[in-house]
Amino acid sequence: MSETKTVAFIGLGVLGGPMTGHLARAGFAVHAYNRSPEKADYWRGKWAEQALDVILHLDPAATAQNADIVFICVGKDEDVEEVVRGSSGVFERMKDGAMLVDHTTTSATLARDLAEECENRGFDWLDAPVSGGQAGAENGQLAIMCGGSVAAISRARPVMESYAKAITHVGPAGAGQTAKMANQMCIAGILGGLSEAVRLAQGAGLDLDKTYKAISGGAAQSWQMDNRWKTMTADKFDFGFAIDWMRKDLGYALDEARRLGLSSPITALVDQFYADVQAAGGSRYDTSGLITRLSKSTKQD
Repeated sequence: MSETKTVAFIGLGVLGGPMTGHLARAGFAVHAYNRSPEKADYWRGKWAEQALDVILHLDPAATAQNADIVFICVGKDEDVEEVVRGSSGVFERMKDGAMLVDHTTTSATLARDLAEECENRGFDWLDAPVSGGQAGAENGQLAIMCGGSVAAISRARPVMESYAKAITHVGPAGAGQTAKMANQMCIAGILGGLSEAVRLAQGAGLDLDKTYKAISGGAAQSWQMDNRWKTMTADKFDFGFAIDWMRKDLGYALDEARRLGLSSPITALVDQFYADVQAAGGSRYDTSGLITRLSKSTKQD
């Protein structure tokens, strides 16, 4: 049983909103904040429908002041900086011995920097990006990759189990973010190949259902194939994680690879393909919208 009684959650998007609800459902005293008041009002209504008690605040500092653990799930490095170090950021009022857990996908550099600052301030730290998307958050089935100390992961694990199916301690501060970069690189590469495979099958006039059945039971099988083959062939691209966010994540991955002196040509190529989709108006498509860059004929770009 966790010793944590009171938690704060900063960021009530498609992930943070459901995660906050799971914390309340698990019996924690939950305080929450969102920079957009409209989104906060939306979740206020949702939680009321579910008889969940979540106290909403007007700024991050007030949200964090009584919390044993402060969770963050916002957009990018600059957003984390704002809610942590900015005016009325959580560092202004976090209590002695509290813990900061960042579920945002950020650069590993920021994670290591914040970990050092937390140590200097007497706080525990975890960088803990998540995978599983909106459905995983809603169903409490997220996978979390964590960077930080053994003591920190032991402290946070019983609380994060409210919304996670898998929690893996990857290594020291920054390791969680680096593992998430590897995750996004894998997804990008798979979707690049899957997009071309779908277009080949379409261009050749194959029965798409039979083609999927023929290849999905072997070495080509993947989550993306199982969950996106049919939606990609139907030109449906409204299944959560947007291309705008994927490009942000791939940017962090490419920056980290360069810092380490590594080459990532496939990731760089798919990132450029996503830029083409953005330029064509598809920035809010889910990541499988990569296929829209390719002609439906057998003549590729």
